[in-house]
Amino acid sequence: MIEWNVSPEIFSIGPLSVRWYGVLFAISFVVGFQLIHWIYKKENKPENDLNDLIWYMILGTVIGARLGHCLFYNPNYYLTHPIEILKVWQGGLASHGAAIGILIALYLYSKKKKDQPYMWVLDRIVIATAFGGFLIRIGNLFNSEIIGKPADLPWSFVFVQVDKVPRHPTQIYEALAYLISFIILFFYYKKKEGKFKEGFIFGMFLILVFTFRFFVEFFKEDQSAFEKGMLLNMGQILSIPLILLGIYFILRKSKKAIVIR
Repeated sequence: MIEWNVSPEIFSIGPLSVRWYGVLFAISFVVGFQLIHWIYKKENKPENDLNDLIWYMILGTVIGARLGHCLFYNPNYYLTHPIEILKVWQGGLASHGAAIGILIALYLYSKKKKDQPYMWVLDRIVIATAFGGFLIRIGNLFNSEIIGKPADLPWSFVFVQVDKVPRHPTQIYEALAYLISFIILFFYYKKKEGKFKEGFIFGMFLILVFTFRFFVEFFKEDQSAFEKGMLLNMGQILSIPLILLGIYFILRKSKKAIVIR
């Protein structure tokens, strides 16, 4: 078994502290920017648009993830203490909320860019999003949060700062799932050279990420008290419509392909 007693802080100067989660979250956007920059350059899109895109992505991710956590997992508390919603630095971000926030943000972005239709943007941005999910789950590991259920396994993690009980390292399970999804999506895009059915990569992303997420949830501790005794927890319930949406985009009859020029 692996004893995990890593401090979530890298260093602190007075009241200011730099945490692993924040650094990895920032790196996810830096790497994502480089990936999308490569795609825009490859497809002859205005590179100046990337500054707008990254801000839409940051705001959509942070606002969506925070509201998702507050409203999906503890609505009674946050609706009666709305100021607490703003305290993002205290932790509490939900990937399902981030997904919804990104979808809305990218829709607003595409409305301003006539040469970048909504599905065109989604098919490309999810490649970077998958890699970002990998880094964020590693950040959760450094925070000793989103822990798994007790397990007597050689790879069980003992989270010293939580309860010293051997548990499934579900953060690593999910991180690997996101990394595998990124590799599949990236190389599919590269192999097809832009010649794929509109919405296909977006559909693949939804199916891969949220199917992985659905099954990993069986090994997680419930994140909220109301989930106790439920057949499926909130993470699984929220994953199902996203998986079905992914299947729709994979199977729909549209033959339209986007071609790099």
